[in-house]
Amino acid sequence: MIDRYTTPEMTQLWSNATKFATWLEVELLAAEAQAALGRLPADAAARLRATARVGSPERIEELERTQTQHDVVAFLRSVAELTGPDARYLHLGLGSSDVVDTALSVITAKAADLLVAEAQGVADTLVTLATTYRDAVMAGRTHGMHAEPITFGLKAAVWLEEVRRGMERLRRARVQIAVGKISGEVGTYAHLDPAVEESVCRALGLTPARVSSQILQRDRHAEFLSAVAILGGTLEKMATELRTLARTEIAEVEEPFRPGQTGSSAMPHKRNPILCERISGLARILRGYAVAALEDQALWGERDISHSSVERIAFPGATTLLHYMLRTMAFVLRGLRVFPENMRANLERTGGLVFSHRILLALMYGIVQAASTASLEGRMTFRDALLASGRLPASELETLFDYRPYLQHVDTILARVGIPAREPQRITSSPGASR
Repeated sequence: MIDRYTTPEMTQLWSNATKFATWLEVELLAAEAQAALGRLPADAAARLRATARVGSPERIEELERTQTQHDVVAFLRSVAELTGPDARYLHLGLGSSDVVDTALSVITAKAADLLVAEAQGVADTLVTLATTYRDAVMAGRTHGMHAEPITFGLKAAVWLEEVRRGMERLRRARVQIAVGKISGEVGTYAHLDPAVEESVCRALGLTPARVSSQILQRDRHAEFLSAVAILGGTLEKMATELRTLARTEIAEVEEPFRPGQTGSSAMPHKRNPILCERISGLARILRGYAVAALEDQALWGERDISHSSVERIAFPGATTLLHYMLRTMAFVLRGLRVFPENMRANLERTGGLVFSHRILLALMYGIVQAASTASLEGRMTFRDALLASGRLPASELETLFDYRPYLQHVDTILARVGIPAREPQRITSSPGASR
């Protein structure tokens, strides 16, 4: 992953240093479990715990490139160089995937925890937006066209619940990925006691796989990266809507724009929604990683390594990108400029057309459609066209041009997502000037 889209926490978590340290911990725990079963000297296991060290990532890469062409063997040789004769007790009965897959589960579970914590920051900010703008009336849009009135707070609440569902998917996927295996070359424990696996997994906070082949089955990994991609899609959905609402002719919101920031090298007036655009673009990469993980499910027999090259890129890449996207979205939402007066003005541009459904309930469809057409074509306002139909007196028509019935249940909806009710405030009913 390029530095532009990384975070310090994920960079450290997915570093080679962390990977090799985790591999060593798996090896040491396995040796200690073997010693407890009398399979190797207890004092050797104790010395390994005290003295075993990992060579530098550069040394391991050199050994792999110049000698082993195998990363786990290069890792073990680097440990032996620094540890001495006791290193021969490491890796007894284990296969490479026992170490690699179990360590990947440990690191991925930690990545999941970082993602959920970052997503909580987005959710907290959405609670604030939903609370603050619960009465900010605006046009609800379907097919990109004005439909009926909503509030910006209600829109934020919709996003909030989707982010929470994404967090729950990550939690469920974490359970599926927080699984280890120390079962040998084809999963039969031919050279191991299953108690070793139980001991290692317990110490690492993992659940032992009930059954495995040479590897953990990749439906687990596909589920995890799918959950990552879905949450990324939620962020893209929010970003796309914010970009739309920030358009010059709409101007209902604006991304944070810092002092000294440049919107365009040639057009000084520009304040482009670059952060939301960045989130939209990166979500496409996440979906690509998810597809690759789905492709990894079908391997030859008990294992091949066609999944390995994918996962070296996809797991650090997907989790790091999502972490960055969540942090970026939280920044956008915290600094978002919201313009309720523009929301109201846009809603009223059509001279009351947003009340058509309410009026439809009092009149026939054809009459309302004809009045709507007259307004859209600029011949008269929607209200005047309805009055001209002679079907409703002005006093009754006035009661229909009222936002309050559309918004009467907003507090109930917000309460469902944990936003408490407050004292009701009057929402004025004037639809404003004609189109």
